[in-house]
Amino acid sequence: METQLQFTLVSNDAEIEGILALQKANRPDNLTPEELRREGFVTVVHNFDLLKNMNLAAPSVIAKDGDRVVGYNIVMLRDFSDRIPVLFSLFEQLETVDFKGKPLAAYDYVCCGQVCVAEGYRGQNVFDRLCEKYREAYAGRFELMLTDISSRNPRSLRAHRRVGFDVVKTFQAEDGEVWDIVVWDWR
Repeated sequence: METQLQFTLVSNDAEIEGILALQKANRPDNLTPEELRREGFVTVVHNFDLLKNMNLAAPSVIAKDGDRVVGYNIVMLRDFSDRIPVLFSLFEQLETVDFKGKPLAAYDYVCCGQVCVAEGYRGQNVFDRLCEKYREAYAGRFELMLTDISSRNPRSLRAHRRVGFDVVKTFQAEDGEVWDIVVWDWR
């Protein structure tokens, strides 16, 4: 199946709708407790207008099987940090985390706004290829790629570590959720 996949940047509204459909299918409220544990999940809920604006500023990376979006890695610039409440605590933490001698906030970084691979396409190197395409598209513009991962999502943490992310801080948000901030140094 992997040979049929195309890895590209978002270029139209149908692809944004494809991201939103895949996101909805992988939200915790649409998964059983066993699926959450085994397959992972996504936390952030985007609406079409926000995601369209994010993609106009910096197109996200997608994997497509024909016309169907089967994986995505959302590009989130700092300019959008005040538009997604569940990420407020991440951006607050970035002001306090040192990375190789200076605060993370002092680096030119891009945030992995969310990554997801459709059921049936997992375990086929899709995650890694989404990250490779992301780096190819944005490493000339940014020094680091970072995100945070819920401690309830060990599959995601393993995948991020596999491609080169390192945990730089673990923190507890106001709602009690524990998060790992991970960084991929592109320098």
